[in-house]
Amino acid sequence: MGRKVGDHPLNRKELNPDSSPQAAFGARLRSSREKRGWTQDELAKRMEYSSTHISSVETGHKPPTLRLSRSADLALGSGDAFEREYREIRHGSLLEGFPEYVGHEGRAVEIRLYEIGIIPGLMQTPEYARVLADSAVRRGTITHDQAAERVSVLAERQAALERLRAPTVFVVMDESCIRRPVGGPAVMDAQLERLVEFAKRATTVLQVAPFAIGERRPFDLPVTLLTLPDRSVMAYAESQAQGCLDRDSTAVLPMLSTYHQLQAEALSQADSVAMINDVLKGHQS
Repeated sequence: MGRKVGDHPLNRKELNPDSSPQAAFGARLRSSREKRGWTQDELAKRMEYSSTHISSVETGHKPPTLRLSRSADLALGSGDAFEREYREIRHGSLLEGFPEYVGHEGRAVEIRLYEIGIIPGLMQTPEYARVLADSAVRRGTITHDQAAERVSVLAERQAALERLRAPTVFVVMDESCIRRPVGGPAVMDAQLERLVEFAKRATTVLQVAPFAIGERRPFDLPVTLLTLPDRSVMAYAESQAQGCLDRDSTAVLPMLSTYHQLQAEALSQADSVAMINDVLKGHQS
């Protein structure tokens, strides 16, 4: 019994999974549900959604969300298949390889970042991020929609740092990051203030690698290292065309050792915050 009218075979809407990624997600959700012999009502209860919402997702009328995708994986025992499909839809216009990285970043227990020239994304204010995205639009490298997506995805990544078991985030920024003006004084001042607040968190370490270290700076390119719950470490790097994840311990572990050397050469967190405040005061004088 319990079958809703909209779920009856006579009212069944045929799906065309090839019409869009969103439609493909919906078709997969329906197929997985029907393999278990569940009605939309039954799946909805397991996922803690209304059956109307499930029906709208299955028919492609509503886009999936991260929460819904994870609920589907949990209810259907599909590992992270729906979450991965959601990320492919959500991040389809982003750099190849980046969506996979974001998935790992959201589960990491430790995140180590080194950046040159711009504030690392996880610390950017929305205004700073929009200035960078809008600049890419003006150069013709991305569209307005892609720029909006970049800022939205960044907000999701930052929100993931607030999860119950928050990762420890180690950040080393080249001095150029805090001295390069982006978006004018108001945007830059708010960004520097964000960095000072970020350094106060119990789960963060923020350091500046000053220009004065010269040739002792061990990295000439940005570096991202993730430590996963099983304590394995992976590295992520980007070129102009794509992002690449490296899980090979013979390559990644030496990078981890070099990162520790970078931290030793960089200013302490207290001295780094003092430098950031000095730059901030210079803007306001």
